[in-house]
Amino acid sequence: MLVNQEPLLPTACSQGVLPNETSGSFNYSTKDGISTEGSRRGLPNQCKETDQASAALVTDLKRRGLLDDTIVIWGGEFGRTNYSQGKLTKTDYGRDHHPRCFTQWVAGGGFKGGETYGATDEFGYNVVKDPVEVHDLHATLLHQLGIHHERLNFKYQGRRFRLTDIKGHVIKSLLA
Repeated sequence: MLVNQEPLLPTACSQGVLPNETSGSFNYSTKDGISTEGSRRGLPNQCKETDQASAALVTDLKRRGLLDDTIVIWGGEFGRTNYSQGKLTKTDYGRDHHPRCFTQWVAGGGFKGGETYGATDEFGYNVVKDPVEVHDLHATLLHQLGIHHERLNFKYQGRRFRLTDIKGHVIKSLLA
């Protein structure tokens, strides 16, 4: 596995293509400093940087004929609310953490392209259509990697556990 913590996401994304051409290994690229918790001032530039880099990565993989065999996953650790607690000002109106609703996108690797799956209410607070539990996401990704999620387990403190616990289900409607 290649872990790329390049401070510039475009560089990290372009470097992530090279190992796929030769070894087919897992690559992980990350972008530090993208939090909008305290203020949204830097958000437009951060979005521009991540959007362009991500689009370039997918386009490059497709051009090189690697996208069908590569799964690109883009996401964060949690969602953000459209409101904040505490004192709000015109320049400081950050967004709180939101564990129930968040966005991820997946490209390549046998996933349908151009699809939207799931929806929230008009406030972006509650899931109102097609919820995806993390166990279901993991089961679906493992399925696309050729790994049966119910057979993949690990031993921890003398007990066998599954990454997908007892709940994971492959979301077949996401697959091409």
